[in-house]
Amino acid sequence: MLLLIFVKGVLKTTKQVVDESWDVCINRDAIQRVCSDLVLKDTPFWLDGTPFLKPELSDIDKLNLMFTMGALNFCYWGEPKWTVEYNGKQLDGAWAMIASFYRAVEEGKPIFNSSYLENIIEQEVGDILRGQPQIPLFNERVSILRETGAGLNKKYQGEFVNLLESASHDALKLLDLITENFPSYDDFANYNGAKVEFHKRAQLVISGIYGAFHGQGFGNFRNVHELTACADYKIPQTLRKSRILEYSEDLAHKVDTKQEIPASSREEVEIRANQLWAIEYMKDALQKRIPGIRSIDLDSWLWLQGQNKSPDDKPYHRTRTIYY
Repeated sequence: MLLLIFVKGVLKTTKQVVDESWDVCINRDAIQRVCSDLVLKDTPFWLDGTPFLKPELSDIDKLNLMFTMGALNFCYWGEPKWTVEYNGKQLDGAWAMIASFYRAVEEGKPIFNSSYLENIIEQEVGDILRGQPQIPLFNERVSILRETGAGLNKKYQGEFVNLLESASHDALKLLDLITENFPSYDDFANYNGAKVEFHKRAQLVISGIYGAFHGQGFGNFRNVHELTACADYKIPQTLRKSRILEYSEDLAHKVDTKQEIPASSREEVEIRANQLWAIEYMKDALQKRIPGIRSIDLDSWLWLQGQNKSPDDKPYHRTRTIYY
């Protein structure tokens, strides 16, 4: 039972935010409307949607990719937006980060070697993430890569697979180990004096491993159904487009005029918490038609929907943070 603390903590602490929110609310009627004709026959795994051909990786390197890339998978927005060229395509956001890691592998950089990461210098990180302009929060990414290597070396003989095996294939125990041993993954905020847990990137790593291995081998986890969705900035945009999430006039103006919403501010915490619970309510609404549907399934589907951009899309909220 103790293993349920982390994710249950996410739902428990974010529910308090939902109940007390001032600037964000969930439209339950819109959830029923959207879910009444939502078809998820084969729920896609988000990484399968990459708009480019991926190089073949060994299972160990695929595993290492999910963890090492997950360490840097946050905050891409800017004017202009950080863009990477890979295989003849101009990519931004998470696709650009994934492409940067594949490119580094193809160029022979030892990016899955923990000692290399622990001692990596700014110039090497700049080369791995080269694009135009420089990626936001560059110095923070350098520090996090060093933290990643140091954490693996300190307790897991430099190998992420050892961390994975120490969790005994339990998704929640793995979540616990990642957030305890790698501080940059410990994603939480405060709201009205109470701690609110999100653990977005750590959960994304675990659901990513599950999806990348189709629930087999390294991806064979117990309790994966207990993972929540990942509180980010693209999925709230998608939920707002379908009117499932609604913002106050003041917050809508800030988001639509691309004003920065400070990390851990009341407005930012409300957006993230309401996103998570909107997906929980969607899951409940779909259970009869799609038995066994999980939060991570909806998370993956909604994120991929957000990659289908249209000119009339309203902006996503802008927050400078290492957590998403």
